[in-house]
Amino acid sequence: MPSQKQDRHFSGGMAEKFAHNIYATTKGRLRLKILRERMLAELPLDQSSLRVLDAGGGLGQISCWLARKGHQVLLAEPAIEMLEYSAKRLERYQVKTLNTSIQQLSEQLPVEQQSFDLIVCHAVLEWLEHPKETLEQLLKHLEPKGQLSLMFFNADALLLANILRGNWQRVLEKGLQGKGKRLTPISPLQPTAVIAWLEAAGFEISATTGVRVFNDYLRLKLPPEATPARLVEIERRYCQQEPWWRMGRYILIHAKKL
Repeated sequence: MPSQKQDRHFSGGMAEKFAHNIYATTKGRLRLKILRERMLAELPLDQSSLRVLDAGGGLGQISCWLARKGHQVLLAEPAIEMLEYSAKRLERYQVKTLNTSIQQLSEQLPVEQQSFDLIVCHAVLEWLEHPKETLEQLLKHLEPKGQLSLMFFNADALLLANILRGNWQRVLEKGLQGKGKRLTPISPLQPTAVIAWLEAAGFEISATTGVRVFNDYLRLKLPPEATPARLVEIERRYCQQEPWWRMGRYILIHAKKL
């Protein structure tokens, strides 16, 4: 039977929706804060002018941040709407762009620019029909001793969230993957599986982080002492501790190519 899934690229007004309804929200800001903090702590971003590929980088938040730090950044994004929405900001920070998917990188990249010192791939794999195979294609563009920053939607967290919400029939039927226009990813991934893929590909895992370990499970009504600042501190404290990091809505893995 042929697959019912296909890669999900975002158009039809999704760029603006992502900008305002996701990245401009508390959970979006928390994700970006933890992400940047861990990247600064665990990647050699203090080195001068790294060659960086931001694969599926969307609106370019990470691309612009890395470019401001003096790195040479190429943002590859298959949804032209995302690139057009952020065009002025990307130009301001001298981020180069390429309207292509990961699967087409080898054909679309210039011959002299096929490999990079750092590859960033955040919240992309879960929207792909074949995440493992696509990741393997992406890793070919990393230099020996190069660094990978990989973040993906956690299938285990999706299961827990649906149990807590009472969506038990969907859980029992294993129907948690997104379909059609839903914003639930079509290929949520289990951390143990992705770590095994990377190790089999010759990568050394340097750090694992849960991003939004507690935020997405909070009840609607909280006591006055439950301030946003305290939540950030709690997230920071437990985002890399066992077993809590495994509950993160997203999992961030930093790895080095041996």
